[in-house]
Amino acid sequence: MKKENYTIKKEEVIKIENWIKSYVKSSGAKGVVLGMSGGKDSLVTAQLCANALGKENVIGLIMPNGKMKDNEIATLSCKLIGIRHYEVDVNSLYNIVLDNIDPILKAEDRPLSPVSTINTPPRLRMLTLYAVAGSMNYLVANTSNLSEAEVGYTTKWGDNVGDFGPLANFTTAEVCEIGMLLGLPRELVYKIPDDGLSGQSDEEKLGFTYEEENNYIRKGIKGEKFDKISHMHKISEHKRVGVAKYKNDYENNFENL
Repeated sequence: MKKENYTIKKEEVIKIENWIKSYVKSSGAKGVVLGMSGGKDSLVTAQLCANALGKENVIGLIMPNGKMKDNEIATLSCKLIGIRHYEVDVNSLYNIVLDNIDPILKAEDRPLSPVSTINTPPRLRMLTLYAVAGSMNYLVANTSNLSEAEVGYTTKWGDNVGDFGPLANFTTAEVCEIGMLLGLPRELVYKIPDDGLSGQSDEEKLGFTYEEENNYIRKGIKGEKFDKISHMHKISEHKRVGVAKYKNDYENNFENL
């Protein structure tokens, strides 16, 4: 078998797990709850938390809004790691929100915007996570990665928040490396990501590849799409809200803009 040439080393993965264990313990929490989307970020985060805290102290919530493309994969991910999991359909909550704001929009002569349609479900998912966490004395694990955060490919007060974020300082490529070092299935770790909201892949919606962005983040290489990447970074500053992050020693060139 060909040896993988990773930039992330096994020792780094162990440091992440130790940081999770220390952070959760210092908070007085008994465990962790996180949203399971069927993507690599939630899969890798869940495995890190299970290794750090014991799988019996991790709960995965699968939260479709009526239908979720990767619902079965999210369930499979939970079973693979061995964490208990529950499904919560946020569609009923979504309909309650729409019913209650409908009079406001009508009074203002405004339709419901596509932005609100897409961003409301992630915010309801975060509400659900914190309702469970607060009742269990658990923390909410944020599953976002650095590549998404730096260009604002996230929902503010939705999937971009949590009590701590183990992957928040790692690019999409590095998250994949961590997943492989954890022994997770390649087909799940390298599955083409989509936002689970618009029906498009991440890169189709962004208009550039994660490789192009990651090359700038770590190597300072400005490709042909750099102007768009830089613009998205600048206009999404308001989305980079605080979340406790595991610190690594890699340079992030966005910090030099």
